[in-house]
Amino acid sequence: MELLIFGRSGTRVIVFPTRVGRFFDYENWGLIEAFRDKIENGWLQLCCIDSIDEESFYCNWCPPRDRIVRHKQYEDYIIKEVVAFTHSKNPGSALIAHGCSMGAYHAINIAMRHPRLFCRVVAFSGRYNLTLGVGSFRDLYDGYYDEDVYFHNPSHFVPNINDPELLEIIRKMQVTITIGETDSFLENNLQFRDILHGKGIQSSFHIWSGEAHQARYWREMVAHIF
Repeated sequence: MELLIFGRSGTRVIVFPTRVGRFFDYENWGLIEAFRDKIENGWLQLCCIDSIDEESFYCNWCPPRDRIVRHKQYEDYIIKEVVAFTHSKNPGSALIAHGCSMGAYHAINIAMRHPRLFCRVVAFSGRYNLTLGVGSFRDLYDGYYDEDVYFHNPSHFVPNINDPELLEIIRKMQVTITIGETDSFLENNLQFRDILHGKGIQSSFHIWSGEAHQARYWREMVAHIF
């Protein structure tokens, strides 16, 4: 799979693309430019990765069970290959998960599932319950549900994390979530914020003016939040 690296040093940032997005979108939409100072000063190193959403959550022709299996393979790729690759390029540095829209889901999901790897997660305009249908946005499993779906739905599995050691690790992670005031998934974001607080996980939660679900808004978010 293809990816792009920006920067030579600093905290590593794995950048997940938007829905069925590509590894070059973040640069093409001007978001790398929004990070210019931090990249050039050696504070951040961004790794923009590709997606396989069209083979998993948005593979409408394949059975829902196959969608979650394919997503689990994608997560294995991130954990076993991408994280190791970024470490080889920039050893000893901390790691952030980041994404916009569907990329925000990926960032939150992987950070909550593997909190020992990440010091921070930054999510813009995301949804954290893929079984939830809102307006034109459908349940991505079409009513199907099993243990794997549960463990890859942050709105479902995070409330039931009760292991004290694991919770302590997650509580040390910096969580930043931003959502537009008219975004279709505002309510889901508010519910997820409350879930985090209910588990003693502090988050920096921002409601942006308007729907705020486009690159021009995400550029503003980068400037104000990172």
